[in-house]
Amino acid sequence: MSNRDWVLAPLAPLNLRPADEVMRLERLGSLHACRLSFVRSLMRQMGRQRWQISRVRFDLDENGYGTAVYRLQTPYGRYHGVMFAQALDDERRSDRVIADAWDVTFGLVEGDVDDSLLEQMAANVPLQEAGRQHPRVLVLSRANKSLRNFAHFVEALGNGQQPDPQWLTRVGYLYRTTAVYGNGKFGLADFARLHGNPDFRRPFSVQMAGVYLLRHFSIEQVEHLARSQSPETACGLAIELRRYLGIGNSTGLGMAPFLINHPQLIAQWVTQRETALALAQRQAPSEEERARLIALTKRAQQHLAETVTEDAEQRERNVATVAALPDVLSWLESVPLEENLWAQLVAWSERTLSLEAQELINTLLIELYPEQVDPLEEQMGVNENLDLEPDMPLMRLRQLIETHYGWALSHDYTSDEGAYWFWYRSAEKEEPRLGVRDEEPGAEKEVPIAMGPRVAHSHAAICEFLEDTPRAKVVDFLLAKPRHKEIIRRVQTLVKATYGDIHANLWHREMKPMHLLRTKLAFFGASRFDPKSDRWVRITLFQGAPLVEELNAEPEDLSHFDDWSFPLQPQLEKGCVAPAGLSPQGDQSPQGERPPLQQSSFQQQRTAKGGVSL
Repeated sequence: MSNRDWVLAPLAPLNLRPADEVMRLERLGSLHACRLSFVRSLMRQMGRQRWQISRVRFDLDENGYGTAVYRLQTPYGRYHGVMFAQALDDERRSDRVIADAWDVTFGLVEGDVDDSLLEQMAANVPLQEAGRQHPRVLVLSRANKSLRNFAHFVEALGNGQQPDPQWLTRVGYLYRTTAVYGNGKFGLADFARLHGNPDFRRPFSVQMAGVYLLRHFSIEQVEHLARSQSPETACGLAIELRRYLGIGNSTGLGMAPFLINHPQLIAQWVTQRETALALAQRQAPSEEERARLIALTKRAQQHLAETVTEDAEQRERNVATVAALPDVLSWLESVPLEENLWAQLVAWSERTLSLEAQELINTLLIELYPEQVDPLEEQMGVNENLDLEPDMPLMRLRQLIETHYGWALSHDYTSDEGAYWFWYRSAEKEEPRLGVRDEEPGAEKEVPIAMGPRVAHSHAAICEFLEDTPRAKVVDFLLAKPRHKEIIRRVQTLVKATYGDIHANLWHREMKPMHLLRTKLAFFGASRFDPKSDRWVRITLFQGAPLVEELNAEPEDLSHFDDWSFPLQPQLEKGCVAPAGLSPQGDQSPQGERPPLQQSSFQQQRTAKGGVSL
């Protein structure tokens, strides 16, 4: 074979991990946000396409209450984020879905916002689910303050001092959302409206854009309050702290059914992540890439060491991961640089490390190869349609279940342990809840979230039917037993999308709902997981992300727009910072000057340690 023939020869098929390994609930609950996460891909798009954000209205009183409107201009469209800040009594402040008032409510609107639309939104957006939203509103959300952080930031800035960065290390935000709605809920624009939209055709990108605007509003609001309360001494928030400030989210069991009800979409997300990992393992590393991975590992180690959580189990997991990383660094520094080094690393980690540490290594490997990985972000969506194949021989269907759903057939769904939980929907807000079977009321209203027992039940019925009619087709079985149609459609479809079902008994006593929540949140781009029970968690989004003023500055070098994972607590120099923020008509400071692009503290630390920028 000539050299040219060798160059043109196709690469061997990618070796993706089997679903029995990847889709275990415990492994899914150990995922970290990676470069394919939605906040990361959105920031890349915003920087690459030079999206511009300007402030067109900022009518806040001396207490920070009122209305703010931000314009988001892309090469293809114009949008507006409309924020309503209001006074909220402490006794009404709640992260629960049954709350009916919040510190801030907001919507992201397609097109312009005239006085008529603003009036309509002012009457309905603060009501959230109880309001009737305009069909041009793409995203509806609400958020509550982190009261201690907010008060500390206002006081410090008012005194001409920078807030203590440790406050953001403990709680990485000033606001946390409790729901971010889209896709036609409560009169919002239907998801179909975004199908041909080049700005927001990726899953959840429009929701993440709304959250990003809220992050900027939180910065401007806290600076406004400091200036209002102490006009002679107030200063602006340092750029390092601006970057380090994210937006929180409080999420409960309401997120869990999504993973079950959208199996093809979940399969698509996991497939792209597994493809990214396989592509990374295929690369022959250079010494520079080895150095880059070492630098990323040190950054992640420090980030996890700085992460604060009150949950004992998550704290132990973080501590164990941090404790394991020196061995990873020693391995990386000592192993010869061979072509299959990354495959060796993955194999070694699977033998040696915890699930959470394994998936951290996988995440960092994916980070090394943007040219190979980033095109996969265009494959994160899918048209969902569970197809029924009525002419399939029933014996063939039985074989498919036994081959691909062995995990479902391996559980005992009649034991006290195996049928401990039941899932139901609350009457208050129609949100998912968990109850203890035979101990708590509501089992008669159980919703079919657990797929394992349903597959096992259908399999038993198929086996019984085949005893009398071994040559039957699927259609024959369904004519006799139509209740099994939904499961059969699911099985027939997902044997071609094997990452679609979670390989766990969601009834089992040892099932941890937190793993379900973390699975989806990791794909969103969440960091700093802080469970408040086994059923709800607080996380942070956009911490470390580039700022609006940096986006607007049109920098020549966009590399740092994509190098902000695992942010570290900044080390600040003493001194006052001039008030910053967007003035009306989109100027980037009160004088209309655009500030120079600067490295954040964690980027400075990484560079000093020899890390290589992407």
